[in-house]
Amino acid sequence: MFCVLWRSVSLAVDPWKNLGTGILFLLMTVTLVGINKYLASWCNQRIRNQKYVTNTEFLVFLFLLIAASLFIEEYGFNGAISCFLFGLMFPREGKTTRTLLHKLSYATYNFMLPVYFGYIGFQINVSVLGRLKPLITVIVMIIMSIASKIIGTLVACRYLKISTDEGIVLGFLLDLKGNAELQILGKLPMETLKQWEEADVHNMVLTVVVINTVIAGGVVAQILRKKEEYFSHSHTSLELGEHESELRMLACVYGSRNISSKIGLISAFSESLKTPVTAYLMHLVELPRKRTKKNLMYHQLQDGDQYSDEEDYGGNDVVEINDAVDAYTLETKVLIRQKKVVSYFERMYEEVCDSIEDLRVSIIFLTFHKHQRLDGKMESGKDGMRTTNHKVLRHAPCSVGIFVDRWQTGFQQPSSQSVQNIATLFFGGPDDREALACSKMIAAHPHIHLTLIHFQSSPSSKQTGYTNGTLHRNDELLMEMSTHEIEAEIDRAFMQDFFNRYVMSGQAGYVEKYVENGTQTAEALRDIHDTFSLLIVGKGGRGNSPMTTGMSDWEECPELGTVGDLLASSELNTNSSVLVIQQYRHSRNDLN
Repeated sequence: MFCVLWRSVSLAVDPWKNLGTGILFLLMTVTLVGINKYLASWCNQRIRNQKYVTNTEFLVFLFLLIAASLFIEEYGFNGAISCFLFGLMFPREGKTTRTLLHKLSYATYNFMLPVYFGYIGFQINVSVLGRLKPLITVIVMIIMSIASKIIGTLVACRYLKISTDEGIVLGFLLDLKGNAELQILGKLPMETLKQWEEADVHNMVLTVVVINTVIAGGVVAQILRKKEEYFSHSHTSLELGEHESELRMLACVYGSRNISSKIGLISAFSESLKTPVTAYLMHLVELPRKRTKKNLMYHQLQDGDQYSDEEDYGGNDVVEINDAVDAYTLETKVLIRQKKVVSYFERMYEEVCDSIEDLRVSIIFLTFHKHQRLDGKMESGKDGMRTTNHKVLRHAPCSVGIFVDRWQTGFQQPSSQSVQNIATLFFGGPDDREALACSKMIAAHPHIHLTLIHFQSSPSSKQTGYTNGTLHRNDELLMEMSTHEIEAEIDRAFMQDFFNRYVMSGQAGYVEKYVENGTQTAEALRDIHDTFSLLIVGKGGRGNSPMTTGMSDWEECPELGTVGDLLASSELNTNSSVLVIQQYRHSRNDLN
């Protein structure tokens, strides 16, 4: 494809008088790219209380694009390449981009591109393959295209320590031809084609593109089908994840009340890690049982209104959420990809879990169903929010965090003016290890002070921790003790690694607290409730730990675990926000 493009360009600028015109159009394209960037930024900031730009502003962008393309085509050059560059360099955030995608995506993907590619396909004359020379040429080009992509990809994968199976799949995916290749071939002028030495080169190249796509698509589908488990979503927790791998996270909000805290969480991760962070924000909107829709004609719509029925769901929350995301992206250049789920609360968890697999996220942050009132007390929201949280906790194919937002005195977006003191409470078990793994990823943030508070059983309680249980058979008791010892050894190794990496280097503080029972644990939690803006703790998985004995007697929200429920309750009178983490369970029995 590169050879075709290079040969076509060389013929287009021959004679040399066309070279100056080509350079002029290139400079014009670069200038319009700059103008588009400026106009997009100006439109994003002009009106703060709208989700989309107005129709007039939308038409201005289309006019610039169409006018430039027609002007370039008038002089015999390819306007599609300039349009491709305009789109490639267009800003990826803000209401301008959101408007263009919303208005153009459906028509482009469902009408324009299929018709255009069908038109190109009708130009193929397969009768040229009946002759030996063109047939051999096509076969050689296909073999060289596939072989070069696979060999080059395998060499790169070997250097990057990527498996051979993934390298082969990537090689075939790179061999797929997309919109750019077909547009270049479809826009080659007939005058250029007639100057080629081989008159059938256009048909042969189009044939190679089609056959390459068919072969690569079929091979990739077959490989993925045979090794479905290998290529499935595997980064389902943070504890077992590699520090150098990409972190994919999903934050969910039910309304605009919690958007600032979720953006603060995304900021804490995005600005701490040196590895790539892909952040998604999902707006969960309840679908009402009965809804009256007022049908409007086009001339009755306000400027900037849309036809999409889905846009009516969410009310003013949609505008406020988009405004907050746009402001954060404009300030930090961190892109947050937005999603929306409109469903009944009874089925909403299915949409969320499907999105987790599609987006391949490692952790999802949910919003607690209670919110803080002006007097500091916690007030319950809709029951459907709690139901959704329960079901996501049970069915999510990744780790889950429930965020209890105390927006008045709790966690805020870390900045030079708002340094956040965060504590991780470690009692032991898989959920606490996942909470500590989550804390590792924000320890390097310049405006976060992280402290690890390690709760340990006092010597007097260690002897009775497993004699007060209800197990009566000796083999069951031995099995329980063996499991406890294995978990304790994993906890010690994980704690030692954190201590060597972060505490010894000064990135985190470390405090030990010795307690005998749940009463002393509750007293220790009351002592630290005003010291930190955010407390991170695991949901459970600690077994019959003496440190939490009796705490479940007054448990109100089991989805937060014994410690998390106490921290989230109004009785503790804490000012800290709380993040409760549950590690992904491979077995349903592990959830209990």
